[in-house]
Amino acid sequence: MTRRLLLSYLTLAALVLLCLEIPLGFVYSRGERERVVGAARDEAESVSAYAALSLATGRAERDLPERVAHCAARIGGTVVVVDGAGALLATSHPLSGEVTRSLPSRPGIAAALRGTSTADVRTSTIGGVEYLSVAAPMGHGAQGAVWLTVPTRTVHERVHHVWLLLALGGVGVLTAVVLVGFGIARWTGRPIRELERATHELAEGGRATPVTVTKGPPEVRSLAAAFNRTAARLAHLLDAQRAFAGEASHQLKTPLAALRLRLENLEPSVSARGRGSLTAAVTETDRLARMVEGLLAMARLEEDAARPVPVDVGEVCAERHRTWLPLYGRQGVSLVLFTGGAGPVSALPGAVEQILDNLLSNALRASPVGSTVTVELRPHTPSRRGPRSGWIDLHVTDEGPGMSADQRARAFDRFWRAPGAPKGGTGLGLALVQRLAHASGGEAALRAAATGGLNATIRLPSPHPAPGPGHPGRPPGRRWEAPAVRA
Repeated sequence: MTRRLLLSYLTLAALVLLCLEIPLGFVYSRGERERVVGAARDEAESVSAYAALSLATGRAERDLPERVAHCAARIGGTVVVVDGAGALLATSHPLSGEVTRSLPSRPGIAAALRGTSTADVRTSTIGGVEYLSVAAPMGHGAQGAVWLTVPTRTVHERVHHVWLLLALGGVGVLTAVVLVGFGIARWTGRPIRELERATHELAEGGRATPVTVTKGPPEVRSLAAAFNRTAARLAHLLDAQRAFAGEASHQLKTPLAALRLRLENLEPSVSARGRGSLTAAVTETDRLARMVEGLLAMARLEEDAARPVPVDVGEVCAERHRTWLPLYGRQGVSLVLFTGGAGPVSALPGAVEQILDNLLSNALRASPVGSTVTVELRPHTPSRRGPRSGWIDLHVTDEGPGMSADQRARAFDRFWRAPGAPKGGTGLGLALVQRLAHASGGEAALRAAATGGLNATIRLPSPHPAPGPGHPGRPPGRRWEAPAVRA
C-alpha cells in the first residue's frame, strides 16, 4: 500500500511539473532568444551612432576601430562598419579579400545602405558556424552601415541553461514529494499494517491481538472493528471445538468400552445359534470405537494449529516397521522396508506415524496370505520450474485386489468404503491420511501397483534443497522383511 500511495503521489507531482515546466521552458527560451536579439540590435544601433559621429568629426580612423573591437569583445561576435559605397571602414576581426568584396551584396548590409529604419535580423552560415546577423544603417542618408554577427551558440547556451534550471527544480520538487509522500503513506498505511499483522497471527493459529479502531479513515476503522469481532468469534468457536473434542474423547470411549465388556460377558449365556450375532455385535462395537477415534482425530487435526517441523522419516518408518512386523507375521504377510537415502521431511508432529499406521492397516486387511507389502522412500526431484525444495515420496504397496480408477478417485472421501472391502474398516483412514498430508504441505494419491494391488503415495516436502536425480530404480538402503508365515 505504501508503494502504491507513493507512486500515486509521484505520478501526480510529475504530471503537474510537466504541465507547468514545459510551457514555462518554452516561454523562457523564447524570451532569451528575444533578449539576445534585442541586445544585438541595441549594440548595432550604438555602434552605428558612434560611427556616424566619428565620421562627422573626422575621428573615424582613430576612434572607430577601438570602439568596434571593444563592442565585439563585449558581445563575443564580429562587428563590421562600411561606408555608403560598401567600402570597409573598420572591423573587429580581419576579413579575407573575398568576404570584403562581397560585403555590399549581403542582404543585411544592402538593406541598411538603402536607409531602412528597421534592422535586418537573419541567421547566416559563415565557415560552417551559425551566426545571428544584425545590420543597422549608420546615420541619415545612407552614410554607411554596421553589420554585427553573434554566434548562435550563445543563444543555445542560455536556452540550455534555462532548461537545466527547470530540470533541476523539477528533480528537487520530486525528491521533496518522495520524502513527504513516504511519510504520509507510512502514516496512512499504519492501520492496514496492523490489520495485516493481526491477520497473519490469526492465520498461523495464534490468537490475534485486537487492533486499534481509532486510527485511520472511517472505512479502515470499520474494517478493524469487523476484524476484531471475527477474531473473537473464531477464538470462541475454536475453544468450544477444542473443549468438545476433549470431552467427547472421554464421554464416548467409556460407554463403548462398557458395551463391549457386556457383550463379552454375555458369551457364556448365548446359545450356539446366537454366537454369530454376538460376534457380529462385538465386531460392530469395535468398528464404532475405531470410527469415534478417527472422527476425534480429524476434529483435533482441524482445530490443531501446530506448524510442520523437520521429521526423520526414515527413522519413523523403521520404528513403525518394527511395531507392525509381528502382526504382519501372524497374518502370513511379508512387510518389507526400503529407506534409501531419504533425508528429513517437513510434517506435523506425529503426522507420519498416523499416516503409516492407517496405510499399513489398510494394506494388511487387503493383502492375501503369502503376499508382500512394501514400504519405500524415494527422493523426488522437482522440475526446473518447480520449487527449490525437494520432496520425499513415501510408497506403501500391497498385492491385494486393488481398486479401479473410479474407486481410487473416491477413496479419500469420508465414510466411503470400496465394494467388497474387508470388514472392520470405518472409511475414515484414507480421509485422515489425506488431511494429514495436506496439513503438512504435501499430497496423497492412490495408483495402481505393478503387482496388481494398490500403491499409496504420500509426497511430503523436504526442508533441504532437492538432491540431484538419482537412479531410477529403488534407492540403496537397509531392508527389513518379515517372513511370510502361513496361517
